[in-house]
Amino acid sequence: MGKGKNGKWRRKDGVWDPLKTSSADRQRAEAVPKTPQSLSPTYRLAYADEDFLCREELRPIRLQLELMKTEMALVERGIKSTVVMFGGARIPAPGQAAWAARNEVQRVNLEAASVYYEEARKFARLCARYSAKFDFHEYVIVTGGGPGVMEAGNRGAAEEGAPSIGLNIVLPHEQAPNAYVTPELSFNFHYFAIRKMHFMVRAKAIAVFPGGFGTLDEFFECLTLIQTGRMARLPLILFGEKFWRGIVNFAALAEFGTIAPDDINLISFVDTAEAAWKIVTDFYEHSGEH
Repeated sequence: MGKGKNGKWRRKDGVWDPLKTSSADRQRAEAVPKTPQSLSPTYRLAYADEDFLCREELRPIRLQLELMKTEMALVERGIKSTVVMFGGARIPAPGQAAWAARNEVQRVNLEAASVYYEEARKFARLCARYSAKFDFHEYVIVTGGGPGVMEAGNRGAAEEGAPSIGLNIVLPHEQAPNAYVTPELSFNFHYFAIRKMHFMVRAKAIAVFPGGFGTLDEFFECLTLIQTGRMARLPLILFGEKFWRGIVNFAALAEFGTIAPDDINLISFVDTAEAAWKIVTDFYEHSGEH
């Protein structure tokens, strides 16, 4: 809230609001003399009491807060659409050691997979160059914010001077924010479900690189939403056709009858950033969208 020239109190959005702000009252409450009464947890303002907010009964409120905090920040930044990039946290950059390898076979495979780090970086750069035409309000890169392919996506955007989003989540390992996420667009989540929603709500394209259980979970979530019509059809691109066909037998699902034969056409396979970007541009040129 700020005081205007006419002496009236207005919020940052220009709305007249004569009430004291919650932050002002929180500061006032913290300044009261320290007594047994004021130090009691029951005396804390409810919205400033972290122990209270973490109670099991408050889970619905925490879900709402996680949804709203990120949404409000993206709205304030003017971000209207995103390009989502999923992929393995354990894939190293070219020339770097496979820190996550547990044996020699994994080391060889992960270090060979560094080609996907480089393609992810290139793809993010292509998206960022196009995003510049919209003052970086459209086609903004969003990743899970961690290392590996996620780092490559944020890095490619940063190299083009573009902002990018990182949606981190609290995990025992692997999930500290990478250095290329725009700090003001670096978020942290407790609930996987809310994080997934934020991946989807502005997505104009989804690029999925080789990864583990988390990547598979994210990919199949998107695929299911599109297949069931709960989400509009959009480019859903798998990088590394050999990898994906090796771990998921899509044809067998269709042959068995658990998916329709045409459902396989919801997916596009590519091996290069240029091929992926062509799928995106062709899709929106044909649909009349930008």
